[in-house]
Order: sequence, then structure tokens, then C-alpha cells
Amino acid sequence: MQNLDPDDPRPPYQQVANALRAAILTRTFQPGEKLPSGPELAKRYGVARMTIQQAIRLLRDEGLIVSRQGSGVFVRERTERPVGLRPHLERAFEQPDVTVDFAGFSGETLHGAIAEPLDKIRAGRLRPNSLRVRLLVPDPTSPWSLPCRTDDLSDSPAFRERALRIMERHTHAVVEATRELGELGLVDTAEAELRLCPTVPLFKLYLINGSEAFFGYYPVQEHTIKLDGEPTGIWDLMGKDTILFHHSAEADPEAMASQYVQQSRMWFDSVWNTVAREPSRP
Repeated sequence: MQNLDPDDPRPPYQQVANALRAAILTRTFQPGEKLPSGPELAKRYGVARMTIQQAIRLLRDEGLIVSRQGSGVFVRERTERPVGLRPHLERAFEQPDVTVDFAGFSGETLHGAIAEPLDKIRAGRLRPNSLRVRLLVPDPTSPWSLPCRTDDLSDSPAFRERALRIMERHTHAVVEATRELGELGLVDTAEAELRLCPTVPLFKLYLINGSEAFFGYYPVQEHTIKLDGEPTGIWDLMGKDTILFHHSAEADPEAMASQYVQQSRMWFDSVWNTVAREPSRP
């Protein structure tokens, strides 16, 4: 980071912002990296802390950084870049109270991503005080408009039965593994719940610790599978390689990312608390 130029006519806060912006854009500070504290930056540039706060506000408005309450200021992991769920999920489990909400088709990706932090709890390497997981998946007992048959766009009960087995394999594994941590006394409070949604989402959504949202679209693709002994064309929702976009709530509740996370939470809770239902017991 460069020193301030005493002959520069621009206000000091703009000079500081310019220096930090250059460091971010040239990857001196990497995406996700924490910036030095306000006092450290004030000492580095020989300016008042208020000047640093003005510079930080400017960079935050530009979308280059995010402020996280109690944690500091971080270089934004740009929302237009696809991100991996796993490292963020593992880092979230380092917090004392962990919440994970998922809405999507089968829960397969979540099952794979959450396995390692759950294993770390079993091994004693992580010890959150509480863990709550909620999974929202489509109701496979009701007809679907998508996925559907490619020949006449009709619902396929045989495909829904196949999808049910996939959903149960992944969602039940997450629920059982989470509850087991509480039963073993490895987490003081460990809750996991599955509910069925009357519609099939065309996207997947993950909400982590109420402060991070990961969103991705399911592309519709033709998928030929054997149903009732016959090859059948299905317009399927293919989510294994879905690109996820990351939004992290900032200290400023009016910031776009903060509003995105808040609205995502509102949507999830509205469905969860109204039309979603618990699976019927066999």
C-alpha cells in the first residue's frame, strides 16, 4: 500500500480509498481476506480513524468490501463469481451457534458438503453449542409439472418414486447424523427437520448462520432413464454442477447483499411456516 501524497489535492479519505482499492484489485488483498483494523490503517496512513471510516464506507458502497459485525472488514468474494459451498460451510461450523437451511431438489450437494464438519464434531475438533438444520424439498407424493416426461410433458409417478429414494437417502442421512451429535452429547442442542414443499423449486438455496446465502439455478435438461423397465425421456432438473452465487450480510442492513440475505430468509421461513409439511410416517 502506498503512502499518501501531501501534494494530492484530493481529501485524505479518497487517497486512502484509492490505495486500498488498488491493493484489492491487484490482489494484494485476496478475496475473502480480512483488512487491517481501523487503528492499524490510521497508523499506517497517518490519518484519523474517522478518515479510515470514510474510506471504508466508500469502498463498501462500491461493493469491494463487506463489514461483518464483530469480525472486521473483508474483501468481498464477488457475487458474480461462482463459489464453492464446502469451505464456507466448514468455516460456519466454527461459530458457537450453527444454523443451516436448505431448499432444493434432493439435498445431495448438502449431504456431501456437510459431512466433513459433522465428522470434525465427532472427532472433537469442533464443538459448537448448538446446531440446527432445516431441509425443504418437493413433495414426491403429489404430481409435478417439472421434472416431467419429454414426450407429452406429463407427470411421471415412476420418476417421482425414483426421486423419493434419492431424496430420502441424502436428507435422512443429514437429519440422522445431526441428531446423533446431540444424542451423543457432542453438541448441547442438535436439531434437524425435514419438510416437504408442494412445489418443485427451480433453484437451490442455502442459508448459513442467518448471514450467508448461496443461490443457484437448476438447468432443465433431457435425461433418459429406465422407468418401469423402459427407457424414458425426462425433462430433469440437473443440479450437481449448479453454479452457486454467494451473498454475505454486511453491517449495513440497507446494503444490497444484506437485503438479499434478509429476503432469502424471509422467503424460506414463509414457505416453511405455511405450506410445507412434515413427511408422513410409514
